[in-house]
Amino acid sequence: MTLRFETRASDSPWVDTVWTCTSERVSEMTSVATVCWGLVFWELDGTAYANISGPETGTGTAPVPEGATFVGIEFAVGTWPRAVPAPALVDRGVELPDATHSTFRLDGLRWETPGPDDAEALVDRLVRAGAVVRDPLVAEVRRGHRPVLSGRTVERRFRAATGLSQGAVRQIERVRKAAALLASGTPVADVVSKFEYFDEPHLARALRRYVGRTARQLREGTGGAIALDLDQPTTS
Repeated sequence: MTLRFETRASDSPWVDTVWTCTSERVSEMTSVATVCWGLVFWELDGTAYANISGPETGTGTAPVPEGATFVGIEFAVGTWPRAVPAPALVDRGVELPDATHSTFRLDGLRWETPGPDDAEALVDRLVRAGAVVRDPLVAEVRRGHRPVLSGRTVERRFRAATGLSQGAVRQIERVRKAAALLASGTPVADVVSKFEYFDEPHLARALRRYVGRTARQLREGTGGAIALDLDQPTTS
């Protein structure tokens, strides 16, 4: 059983990554904490689907339609769809109505369903139409700038734009990077040091909470299908 991801970075300031996925003899997967919201498009048995996926604050189990093919756009932290407040998306998704093989509906308008190579063109159209918006303060903070605002005001705007605290975003991003290094064979002690975990048990707790895998499972590629591109096929 395999869940095969291909992920690429984007040069758009509105997009984090673009990914594709195919499932073969997979009925469920481990969901992984993520700080991004996204648009996901897939086809199964001749029917097209589209939805908004929200940030996830922990790990769990999610069903996977066998034989489905997916295209996903993960948006940059600090952006959100105008139709849904960012906090309302945390740990949930929104199915978009009237999806077809070529179009989907969002923010009251119909848009062309993208492939992995034209995701940015769709995002540009969504931004110009005001269907996707952002708080520039979040981008400034993430670049290390210190706004002339109180810490409380910055945190309030960050939560309004992302649905998450700054601390939660840092923790989730850190453990996802740690998981990728462990999957590549990097020794646990080196990962602990690189990402400044207190010790190996501290890393293990973070992996359990946010990734749903042990360091050994990540290294060996075991534990079943997982919603994380680790640059390797996932085996049961």
